Amino acid sequence: MKNYSANMINQSQTIREALEKLDQLPDTLTLFVIDDNNKLVGTLTDGDIRRGLLKEISLQEPVASFMFQHFRFLSYKKYHLEDLRRIRNLGIRLVPILDDENRIVKIIDFSKRRSSLPVDAVIMAGGKGVRLHPLTLNTPKPLLKVGKKPIIEHNVDWLNTYGIHNLFITLRYLGQQIVDYLGDGQVKDMHIRYYWEKEPLGTLGAVAQIQGFTHEYVLVMNSDILTNIDFEDFFQELVEQDGDMIVATTSFNVKVPYGVIQTDNMLITGLEEKPTYTYYSNAGIYIFKRSIIDWIPKNQPFNSTDLINLLVQKDMKVIHYPILGYWLDIGKPADYEKAQEDIKHIKF
Repeated sequence: MKNYSANMINQSQTIREALEKLDQLPDTLTLFVIDDNNKLVGTLTDGDIRRGLLKEISLQEPVASFMFQHFRFLSYKKYHLEDLRRIRNLGIRLVPILDDENRIVKIIDFSKRRSSLPVDAVIMAGGKGVRLHPLTLNTPKPLLKVGKKPIIEHNVDWLNTYGIHNLFITLRYLGQQIVDYLGDGQVKDMHIRYYWEKEPLGTLGAVAQIQGFTHEYVLVMNSDILTNIDFEDFFQELVEQDGDMIVATTSFNVKVPYGVIQTDNMLITGLEEKPTYTYYSNAGIYIFKRSIIDWIPKNQPFNSTDLINLLVQKDMKVIHYPILGYWLDIGKPADYEKAQEDIKHIKF
């Protein structure tokens, strides 16, 4: 995770020392004031210093004498999205997340993040990508470049944009190349770990094997998807609906070229001329409560469709979320060619 020590200053340090620190932070211009126990006691900006100097406070005065003490913060693992949105809408750029001892766990920078979702993520990247031969003979499909970076990196960066830092990637075919490329995620201010499938376990089977989830919700997505789905809205829909699982869907229309007759047994009840029907298909992105993982059998293949059907049979709440933005499953050469053109116009 990113080291924010450059943004920290002890309450006993002087205004002059604060100015020197701020001079090294042209992109944030905010200091977090801590006491000798590393507890956050205030914040300090260049504006606070200017106001102090106008009151003729000496440069040798401690920052505690004019720090801002009514700062906004979030409590680690206890805040709700509405709390985060409220602070973001106030135009506050840096928001500290504090533990129960008021020590900083992490800092959200809204100039670089859209959100900070309390979600762990899993990217399923073990497939062979056979339909994309010969491109995938020596390169795993997730590492095929779309534009300037690989497909999987687009997804990792998009998860990171929403503050999802705890990421697992399942691997099998040529997986070491993915490990070598992404590493432990430190460069991206993320924590990336890998799970190797000894045998193919389907689209969800490997999730049951993963240890180390830290949040109560888990997001799972396929690695060969190119999308700008709004993960915050996706997650919020699950929470607001009090669902057990939410499935991202993509719509497609089927136009019938003939008039369709409605019947009741042998009786015609109506006729619709050349109707168009809209259907929703699985988009390969899911969020579910972590407790749901207990329903996934270990050491055997298990697909997302298996889980959906199982939860429906058990009368658990499974909802769907139509993706309103861009989505493309890069499965065939034509899809890959389309992605190369689309990436020039997608807004991330």
